[in-house]
Amino acid sequence: MAEQSAANTHEALYNDRILGLASGLEKEDRLPDPDASAQMDSPLCGSRIRVDVKLAPDGTLAAYGQQVRACALGQSSAAIMKAHALGKNYEELIKVRDALEEMLKRNGPIPDGDWADLAVLEPAKAHKSRHASILLPFKAVVKAMEEALNAQR
Repeated sequence: MAEQSAANTHEALYNDRILGLASGLEKEDRLPDPDASAQMDSPLCGSRIRVDVKLAPDGTLAAYGQQVRACALGQSSAAIMKAHALGKNYEELIKVRDALEEMLKRNGPIPDGDWADLAVLEPAKAHKSRHASILLPFKAVVKAMEEALNAQR
């Protein structure tokens, strides 16, 4: 009985939408001349992401690239970031990073608006060992944006 419950949890966690996002992700999508790059690792699961950013004159994200080595959940998270990051500013990216962490770790609401796609990751709330991989793209883009903004000043 416990084996069947674990199998059902695994199926819910790795649902068709998550697997579709992961399989559609271009895992080697680096920018040739970024304003800044940031690498983040999750020692617990071995996931790693490297993010490249290029800023527009107004400080919003003009170009985004990434190299992803992660599980299907981390890849799905990276695909969502890639789909919605352009045009966002530093504060918006901090807000969504914090909202995603709140959703995963403290049962907060699912981010809305452009980031409503993050609902697909809601089944991972019960899997604490997966949170770090899911958060990597969001933490890395904030770090890279911070570095790029500091260089602009």
